[in-house]
Amino acid sequence: MRARVPAAAVSLATGAVAWELIGRLAGVSFFPPLSTVAVRLAEMAAAGEILQSVGESLVNLLAGFALSLVAGLLVGVAMGRYRKVEAALGVYVYALLTAPALVFAPIFFSLLGDGRGSIIAVVVMYATFVIIINTASAIQAVPAHLVEMARSYGASERQLLVRVLLPAATPMIMAGVRLGVGRAVTGMINGEMFIAVVGLGHIVTEAGGRFDSASVLAVLLVIIAVALGAVWLVQAVDRKLTGWLPQTSRGTS
Repeated sequence: MRARVPAAAVSLATGAVAWELIGRLAGVSFFPPLSTVAVRLAEMAAAGEILQSVGESLVNLLAGFALSLVAGLLVGVAMGRYRKVEAALGVYVYALLTAPALVFAPIFFSLLGDGRGSIIAVVVMYATFVIIINTASAIQAVPAHLVEMARSYGASERQLLVRVLLPAATPMIMAGVRLGVGRAVTGMINGEMFIAVVGLGHIVTEAGGRFDSASVLAVLLVIIAVALGAVWLVQAVDRKLTGWLPQTSRGTS
């Protein structure tokens, strides 16, 4: 029996070949072929630019996403469980979700300066509200008969939350966390580019200033790799938390 080639590998190979062909056929400086970008990435890595910048960016990403996760889960559960909390906070959450998060950058800059704190604040603005909304929706979507059954057995509010609501809502909550981590990566790069020129955002800003498309695209590949790695970690946690679900509920790959 022949082994099946993973669809992701086929997709990536197809994209790489298309990038190489289009880059060579187009012959324009702003879209070099993949091979040129790969050579430039190797040169930057050998010079130590990439490793140091990735380390700085990961600190910003991890700190910002950790704060977003804690705030998003706490506020989301409260909004999903208590109607008064949703009525009080819902308008602000939806307004901040739809507002361009980068417009708050000057406020963070004036309050926190041009250091790491401002970048982390931008990450939090990008990631928190989508986690809140998904968490609240997940709690509200728990079937009412589960809550009624737990109440009939004398479950306290804490027991109801820990043993019924959160386990039942976990798959949908984790979907929000996956969205949040993607937005956190975007917030990290935007914060580094527009507030404090450090990390991967620093390389992108400098390369863009000298119209070095190969370097910009090389860093873009690193950013994509960071985002995919972060999503993979979240998916691994998701599988751990929702391993009790039947395969039909989890979907097939």
